[in-house]
Amino acid sequence: MNLLAFDTSTDVISIAVTDGDQLWTHTGPGGSQASASLIPAIRGCLAQAGLGFADLDAIVFGRGPGSFPGLRTACAVAQGLAFGAQSAARPGGVPVLPVDTLLAVAEEARQQHGCTQVLAVLDARMNEVYSAHCTWQEATRQWSTDADFGLCAPEALTLADAALWTVAGNAQAAYGERLLPQARHVAALPTATALLRLA
Repeated sequence: MNLLAFDTSTDVISIAVTDGDQLWTHTGPGGSQASASLIPAIRGCLAQAGLGFADLDAIVFGRGPGSFPGLRTACAVAQGLAFGAQSAARPGGVPVLPVDTLLAVAEEARQQHGCTQVLAVLDARMNEVYSAHCTWQEATRQWSTDADFGLCAPEALTLADAALWTVAGNAQAAYGERLLPQARHVAALPTATALLRLA
């Protein structure tokens, strides 16, 4: 399958393009630069892969939670590119697949660190964090998670058994000892390659 994935929910832009088993990636500064740099970076990755928008089977994007300007950019770009890729063979455009960014954090932690019970935590700014408890189910090769993400102060997060869980994300760098100091922490962002694995 030919897939394009991107995430702009944090201060980092992550883009990935697959053509079968081949993968092209791009990582760069996000935040306020995301709206100006996302489309040129996507075009660059597609050019490296030798693909056009009409060649894509689907567009995958990080739907949040995360930075509102980044999420607005990702959603608008995904919808615009999908609609613009209409062709005679694909009159409705390219399908769009939104993927939860906290699940992408958990998937990146699993891929990079082997974690299977993850409290995914992203900095929500203003002394709050987004969080979700994610458990990898080996039998189905899928994540199970809370019904929805949480939003609270970092010191309000608790774990019934901190020894069993790994806290992953970008919030520990911002909040330090305020965020579950007794737990194991790993740095993990919602990458485009994690989005592709989840999609």
